[in-house]
Amino acid sequence: MNRAIVIGGGFFGACIAEHLARKGAKVHLFEKEDALMTRASFNNQARVHNGYHYPRSVLTALRSRLSFPRFVSEFRDCVDASFEMQYLIGKPLGKVTGRQFQKFCDRVGARCVPASHAMQKLVNPGLIEACFSVTEYAFDAVALREKMMGRLADAGVQLHFGTSARRIRREGPGLVVEVGREGGDDWIEVPASVVFNCAYSRINYLNANSGLELIPLKHEVTEMCLVEVPHELRDVGITVMCGPFFSVMPFPSARLHSFSHVRYTPRLEWSDEQGGQYADSQRVLDEHGRASAWRHMRKDAARYIPLLDGCVYRRSLWETKTVLPRSESDDSRPILLKANHSLEGFHCVMGGKIDNVYDAIDAIETKGLAEGGGAE
Repeated sequence: MNRAIVIGGGFFGACIAEHLARKGAKVHLFEKEDALMTRASFNNQARVHNGYHYPRSVLTALRSRLSFPRFVSEFRDCVDASFEMQYLIGKPLGKVTGRQFQKFCDRVGARCVPASHAMQKLVNPGLIEACFSVTEYAFDAVALREKMMGRLADAGVQLHFGTSARRIRREGPGLVVEVGREGGDDWIEVPASVVFNCAYSRINYLNANSGLELIPLKHEVTEMCLVEVPHELRDVGITVMCGPFFSVMPFPSARLHSFSHVRYTPRLEWSDEQGGQYADSQRVLDEHGRASAWRHMRKDAARYIPLLDGCVYRRSLWETKTVLPRSESDDSRPILLKANHSLEGFHCVMGGKIDNVYDAIDAIETKGLAEGGGAE
C-alpha cells in the first residue's frame, strides 16, 4: 500500500488513520472543521458504554462488554471513573422491568447491584420501579483529542484541516479524490490506493456528489443540554430506561453534566435512501432553529427525580446523530462497513458509539481492506 486517504477527523477517522499509518501507509486525513473531533465525537453524551444501555440488543451489549476494558485501558487518562453510575427502571412506560434488567446484566456479565438507600430516597417510587448501581464511565473529549493528535503525529499521519472531500472516481489502478475548502475555488485532486470515508452524518455527501449509490441512513438533529446539577448529584450519573426517559451524567470536558431526553433531544429527522434525493446533513443542521427544549426536559425529568428541578442550564450542543435504519427497532448500534462501495478500494465506515472503533478496525483487518495499490 502506498497512499491512503481518510475522510473525516472524528474519533473513528483518527483511529483508522493511525492504524493505516502504523501498517506502513502514507496517510492523509482530511477534516472539514479546523480541528479533530469537534463534531459528533464531542457533541454527544460522552458515555463509555459497558453494555447496560442495550437490553434489547444482547449482541450490542456483549460487544460493549468486550470493548469497555480495552478502551478504558488504552485511554485511561481520558476517562472519568470518579462518579457512581445509576440505572433506574421507569414505569409504566418502560420497555423492560427491573427483574428483566437484572437478568440481562447477569447474562452479559455486567455488574449490577441495588442502588444505595440514599439514591433510592431521591426518586419518585410511583414512576421508578427499581434503582441499580453499575460500572460505567465518561470520556473527556478534549483530552481524547489531544491524545489522538499526539498519536497521529507519532504515526506520521498528514492532517489537512478545513478541507472537505467533494468527489471520488476510479482512475487506472487507483482512486482520485477532489478536496478543498467548501465555498472556495481551490479544489485539487489527490490520488490514493485506498480511501476510507469516515464522515459520519456526511458519508453520503461524497457518494451523492460522485454519482455513487446512497447508503440508507437515518439522521436526527439533536440537542444535548449541558447543565449544573444540585450538589447531591455532582458525583452521580443517572440513566432512566428503557423508554421515553432521560439521562444526566458527567460531561468531563466542560465540568458540567449532559442532559438528554428520548422525547425532546431529537428535533428533526430524515433519511438517506437508495435512489432518493440527498439532503446535506450540515446544511440541515445549520438551517434548523436553535430554540432549546430544556424546560420540557427538566420538567419531565423532575417527575421522576424531583431534585433535578434544581438543575441550572448553561448551554446546548447541537449535532446530527446518524444511525442505521435497523437500529430503530432494537436500539442496537452495529458498525457500518461498506467495503468497495461502488468503487474498488473505496470503503465507508461509521460507528454508533465510540468503542465501536475496535470492531471497525478488526473488520478492516479481517477483510484485508487496508491493502491497496496503484497511487504513488
